[in-house]
Amino acid sequence: MTHKKQVGLAPGTLVYTGPERHHDISLTLIDYRGEHFDERTIAPDDASAALLAGEATSWLDISGIHDVALVDTLGGHLDLHKLVLEDIVHPSQRPKLDVYDDASLYIVVRMLSVESGAGSGRNAADLRIASEQISLILTRTGVISFQELPGDVFEPVRNRLRAGKGIIRNEGSDYLAYALLDTVVDHYFHVIEYVGDRIDALEADVLARPTTETLARINRYKREVLGLRKSVWPLREVLSGLDRTDSGLISERTKTYLRDVYDHTIQVVDMLETYRDLLAGLTDLYMSTVSLKMNEVMQVLTIVGSIFIPLTFVAGIYGMNFDFMPELHWKYGYFMAWGLMATITAGLFFFFRRKKWI
Repeated sequence: MTHKKQVGLAPGTLVYTGPERHHDISLTLIDYRGEHFDERTIAPDDASAALLAGEATSWLDISGIHDVALVDTLGGHLDLHKLVLEDIVHPSQRPKLDVYDDASLYIVVRMLSVESGAGSGRNAADLRIASEQISLILTRTGVISFQELPGDVFEPVRNRLRAGKGIIRNEGSDYLAYALLDTVVDHYFHVIEYVGDRIDALEADVLARPTTETLARINRYKREVLGLRKSVWPLREVLSGLDRTDSGLISERTKTYLRDVYDHTIQVVDMLETYRDLLAGLTDLYMSTVSLKMNEVMQVLTIVGSIFIPLTFVAGIYGMNFDFMPELHWKYGYFMAWGLMATITAGLFFFFRRKKWI
């Protein structure tokens, strides 16, 4: 069930508008700097003190936004703008970037994944893509992430932090924000690959056995690809804005990495455009295939009808009730009629074969 936002409320009023959720909200804090690394679960009241403590870079990950009172409390502890909190509990935002007084950046991105139960292969479940809003707040001391549900695509980033691989522990919060965005975009490619496999299977079905269900699947796939495009297309503006921002929260070194993420986003958008064109072509292919099969059926019926028309003519003549019909009194008249009809049938059959109609 989706809660509708009430009209006429003051800006900054928190109203959760997403699907109904019942899971507990969890807060996980990761502090790191060089050789130092600490990962723990904290209480909401400890969030502000944990983020401000020491010289380490902090990542506070919050899973669950359906508890509006708790989100409001967290916003108070973390000194988050009311408009940011309003967008966090309204999980249908398009990807965007908001700058707040050079002290923080608010980034919205869509995390995409294949819904549970969907698979690959001809007999797999139909195409179903889940889209979840991820809210990232970049500050000078760390990153705060809000997710709708437990479970995400950020485990590779956590593993790099735990193992101390790469340069991530020696960089600031801006590099952490880049790493999270890069992981989200990289996961798009897995989803896109899955979409491509399903479209290939759908194309095979269109050619082999087009049915009304096949046409319905084509339309569903079109809606899914359109939804993916809406989730990815605005991300280009977000990454471009991060590259152009002069807030001082993002270093020139990190902007170089962000430009690489921008290039990956362009690749994803191009692939989605290709899939959208393929699905439009599948509609035309479906109509052409159905018309071709219909023409084949009509051709067979026409040939059968063409053969039986002269046979019906012969049978109609000798079925008339006239007294003076010499053939009716011939000894071999019956066999002559059968021979005539067999000759006509064979002649028409070989004529159609010569014309390559059958």
